Amino acid sequence: MKQTSDIRKPYAGFSRALIIALDVGTTFSGVSYALLEPGEVPKFHGVTRFPGQEHVAGNSKIPSIMYYDMHGNVMAAGAEADNASIISQAEDEDWIKTELFKLRLRPKAMKLKMNGMRLSPLPRNKTPVDVFGDFLAYLFRCTKNFIIDTHANGQTLWHHVEHSIEFILSHPNGWEGAQQTKMRRAAVYGGLIPDTDEGRARIRFVTEGEASLHACVQNGLAADVLSNPSRHGFLVADAGGGTLDISSYAVRGTDPLVIEEVAPPDCIFAGSVFVSRRAREFLEGKLRGTRYGTPDSIDHITKRFDETTKRLFRDKKDMQFIPFGSPLDKDNSVGIRGGQLKLDGTEVAEFFEPSVQAAVMSIKSQVDASQGMIKSVWLVGGFAASPWLFSQLQERLAPLKITVSRPDSQTSKAVADGALGFYCDHHVSARMSKFMYGVEYLREYDPSDPEHLARRDRLCELPSGPRLLPDAFDCILARCVKVKESTVFTRKYCTELTNLSTLSVFEVEIWCYRGGDMIPQWILRHAEDYSTLCVVRADLSPLSGSAEPKHGKNGKTYWTIVFSVEIHFGLTEFKARIKWNDNVRGINVISFSTCAEPITLGKDQVWACVYRLQREWSSCRRR
Repeated sequence: MKQTSDIRKPYAGFSRALIIALDVGTTFSGVSYALLEPGEVPKFHGVTRFPGQEHVAGNSKIPSIMYYDMHGNVMAAGAEADNASIISQAEDEDWIKTELFKLRLRPKAMKLKMNGMRLSPLPRNKTPVDVFGDFLAYLFRCTKNFIIDTHANGQTLWHHVEHSIEFILSHPNGWEGAQQTKMRRAAVYGGLIPDTDEGRARIRFVTEGEASLHACVQNGLAADVLSNPSRHGFLVADAGGGTLDISSYAVRGTDPLVIEEVAPPDCIFAGSVFVSRRAREFLEGKLRGTRYGTPDSIDHITKRFDETTKRLFRDKKDMQFIPFGSPLDKDNSVGIRGGQLKLDGTEVAEFFEPSVQAAVMSIKSQVDASQGMIKSVWLVGGFAASPWLFSQLQERLAPLKITVSRPDSQTSKAVADGALGFYCDHHVSARMSKFMYGVEYLREYDPSDPEHLARRDRLCELPSGPRLLPDAFDCILARCVKVKESTVFTRKYCTELTNLSTLSVFEVEIWCYRGGDMIPQWILRHAEDYSTLCVVRADLSPLSGSAEPKHGKNGKTYWTIVFSVEIHFGLTEFKARIKWNDNVRGINVISFSTCAEPITLGKDQVWACVYRLQREWSSCRRR
C-alpha cells in the first residue's frame, strides 16, 4: 500500500496557509506544522530546535516545565528550564517550578491516584488555564523563530500567514468539552489567537488517540492491516507521560482510506510519570535515615532513575542500578557503591506493574467492546519506548492472539504529526459514543410507582392539567453507538409557558451520564455519574407573535412551544442545538458547542450561559 504522503490530496485552498499542531504533554511537548501551498501536496515538518537544546540535533521534544518568579512572570521554560545554571538560579531567587500542569485540566470525573504525590503549586495569581496559556505562548514563539530561521524568506512567509494560522490542539481521549473550553481560553491568553469569533474558530481539537492513529498510518506501521482490510480491528495505544489513551478502529475502505471507531475510546492515568512517582515513594522508604534520604537527594536519584534505569529496564531477573553520584558515594546498608544504587529487578518491575495492569485491563475491555474484532495493538508515545512495557503487553496479550507492535521511528512525536494528518487526511469517518447524552424532562406522575411516590413532594402541575415530576432523564444518544459525522440525533419536546417573556432566556441543559449502558430513569444531580455537558440557550421571543394562547385548568392562560434538541457527536467537538418552527419564517436554528462561545450559523448566534434550567414551566416535556 502507498504511504499516506503519496495519496494525500493537494491543498485546495486559494492562498498559502500555515497549520500548527501543538502537543502539550504531561511531561514532554512537541510541535509540528504544515505550510499549505495551493495545488501542492502538504508536507509535514517538526520543530526540531528549541532554546536550551541546540546542541541536540533533530530533537523534537522538550520538557513540559516552567519557572516563574515571585510575581508570576515566566523566567524559563522547556529545555532551558532543565539547565543546571537555570536550576541553580531558581534556587537562589526562589523561583517556582511548575510541572505536570496539564493534569490540572483533567475532568472531575477522572480520578487521579497520586500515590502521595502532590502537583506543584501554581504561581501567584495564576490559574491552570493561565499556566497552560503561558506554555502555549512559549511553544508558539519557538515555532515562529524556527520557521523564520529555517525557511527561505522566512520573515516574509510568516508576515503573510501570521493572522490566519490555524492551530490543532491535541488532548487525552478522556478530555471533554469543558477541557476544550479551557484550552481555547489558554490559546487566547497565550496570544495565539485574538479573543474574537474568528480567532476562536482557528482552534481545532483532536484526541491523542485519533492523532496517534493518523501517525501510524503516516509512518507505515499500519501498512499490513490497511493493505489487506478484513473484519479484524486494531487498537492504538498512546502511552505518554500522564495518560494511556486507547482507541480501537477497523478499516471500512481503502480507496479512499476510511476508518471507523469500533469501541468507545478509553483514557487512564497510567503514564510513565506514575512509574517515577512509585519509584520515588520506594526510594524515600529505602533511604530514610541515611545521608541520601534528604528531599534533594531523593529528587536527584529519582531523576537519574528516569533518565537511565526506567528507560533501559527490560528483565526483572537482572540486578538494576541507578547511577547518581561519584565513585566516592558509598553506603552498603542500602546498596550504594561507587555512586550507584543497586535495586533488585523485581523491585523495579513493581514500579511498572500498576501501569502495565491498567493498560492490559483497558485493552481487554476494548476487545470485549469490539466483540473480539481487535487482533493487533500499535504502541506509540514516549512511554512506548520502554522495553519492559512493550514486552509485558506482548506477553500478557498473547493468550488473546493479539500482536503488539511499535514503529521504528520516533514514537514520542506521533501526536503532533498525527494531528496534522487528522487535519489534512481525515481518515476517521465514524466514532463511538463514549457516554450517554440526554436532557431533563417532566415525567407524568404515576401514583402506583414507588419511585414516583418517593418523589411526590416535588410534583408540579402544568397549566394544561397533567401532574409531573422533574429530574427525569430522556436519552437522546446512548452509549456505544456508532456515529458518522453527518449523523444528527434529535428528539422533539414541548414546553408550556405562563409568561411569554421567559422565551428570551429559553435554556435546555444537555446532560451526560457515565454510569453504564442502562438508561437511567432519573437525573441524580449530585452523583458522580451525572454532569451537565453544556447548556443551549436561545432567544425564542420572536415566537411570541405567532404563539396561540390557550386556557388551561382554572382558566389560566398558557402558551405551548414545540422545539427539537439536536446533538452532533460525530466530530471531535461535541455540539448541540435547538431547532423550532415559528410558523412565520419557517425553521430556525440556534447552535451551541461545548466551547462555551458563540457559534454563528447564518444570521443566528447564541452565547452559552451556564445557568440552571428554568423550572416553573420551561422544563422539557417529551412529545
